[in-house]
Order: sequence, then C-alpha cells, then structure tokens
Amino acid sequence: MLELTNVHKTFNPGTINEKKALNGINLTLNDGDFVTVIGSNGAGKSTMLNMIAGVYPVDAGSIAIDGKDVTRLPEHKRAKYLGRVFQDPMTGTAANMEIQENLAIAARRGQARTLRLGITKSEHEQYRELLEPLGLGLEKRLTSKVGLLSGGQRQALTLLMATFKKPKVLLLDEHTAALDPKTARKVLDMTEEIVERDGLTTLMITHNMADAIAIGNRLIMMNDGRVIYDVAGAEKKALTIEDLLEKFKVAAGEGLANDRMLLSQD
Repeated sequence: MLELTNVHKTFNPGTINEKKALNGINLTLNDGDFVTVIGSNGAGKSTMLNMIAGVYPVDAGSIAIDGKDVTRLPEHKRAKYLGRVFQDPMTGTAANMEIQENLAIAARRGQARTLRLGITKSEHEQYRELLEPLGLGLEKRLTSKVGLLSGGQRQALTLLMATFKKPKVLLLDEHTAALDPKTARKVLDMTEEIVERDGLTTLMITHNMADAIAIGNRLIMMNDGRVIYDVAGAEKKALTIEDLLEKFKVAAGEGLANDRMLLSQD
C-alpha cells in the first residue's frame, strides 16, 4: 500500500545550515499495516511523513501509494490518497466554520465542486450519528464554530475528518502529544478503533515508547534519516521499553538522548 524506495532529502544543501533529513530510507507497508514510528529528535520521522504527503519534493528515490508512483505528484493531488492528523490540534480544521461544515469538506474530498446548497438534512443526520459514539457531545453542537472546541475535541474531529473517506494511507504525526493524558488516551482509543474497523494502513509517530509497543502490528525505529529497527507481530508485543533502549544503542552506536521519549515511558 505504501512504498518508499531509497528516498533522500537534504535541506539547505551546500550551506552552513545543511541538514540531511532522509538518507536513502526504504520502507514498505502492506495493506492494513498499523506501524508505530519512534526515534530521537531529528531522526527524520516528521520529514518522512511530509515526503509521503508531498509537502517537500524528493531529492532522489521514489514513493508509491497503492502501486501508483506519486513521487512527482504535488501535495494537493496526493491528498486524495491520504488522511493526516497533525500534532497541533489547531491544524486540520477550519476554526471559523461549523462542525458540520468541516465534516462536509471532508466528505466531499476528491469530488467535483458544485453550486448546490450546502448541507442536506440527511448529511446533518449522518454527521450526528458519526459524532455521537465519541461521547464528547459534539453531535449536539453541529452548528458550533470549531474554534470554540477544546484541543481534544478538535483532534477527535480532525481524526474523523481524516478517515471519513477511508484513505489509502493514514498519517498520524504525534497526534496526541499536545493533549492531556486522559484526552490523549481517548483519542488513541478512537484511533485504534477506526483503524481496525476500516482496515486502514497507518503510520503513527509517537514519542511514547509504551504506546509504540502496545499499538499496531509493527514498530520501526528511525535514526539519522534511516530505519534502523523494524519489528512486527508477536516479537513486537513481547518488547519492553528496556529492549527498545538497548536496540537503539546497538543500532545507532549511542544512547538515546531524547528527553520527551525518556519521560514518556508509561
């Protein structure tokens, strides 16, 4: 469903600020894989997601989604294949539009725009039924502006919008990092439920090693713009945080120096 082949990306090449973000990364995700991604700061995790999404052009290598080479496709044309939730709850929704209007935008993604009236009665009911299971009361606030919602409510809405049309690949860039622990757990539970229900192929960056082990069927560790560890199935479930720290030390030749990860071990 997703294939990165020898992808390279260097920012500010030939300058004092040159940064090699991806160094020939190779990664293949099968249909339905739920892959958690961990690594130290500057390992290339977010850059990898941005390259998949088409935010930056590749310097070398190729990217394919569901067998289609999208390497040269611009971001707006690639968007129809992807769902994405960002770390910042303020990103991914239109604050000045109503909840139901945001959902309508997600529902119409990839369709031709027309001059017909906005949200129909049946769509309004569909959105209400979609929101009700969240237990956040949003189904009673369909006409409320999204800017009035809490961070957790906005992130839950963004997740629904990102998965509304069942994307080929779902990209989650530390999408619970800005939330309090209770809200983060609720959004993570929602994520697992939606991914499992719809069989979505998913990449989820997290700084929480316990979540990386517990969630999904596969875990990859990145360092210096490469995948240095890739584990799946029963072997992944049997991992401990100590195992991950040791794997990083062996593969990278150094200890993990990332305060966020070391402080998020449970």
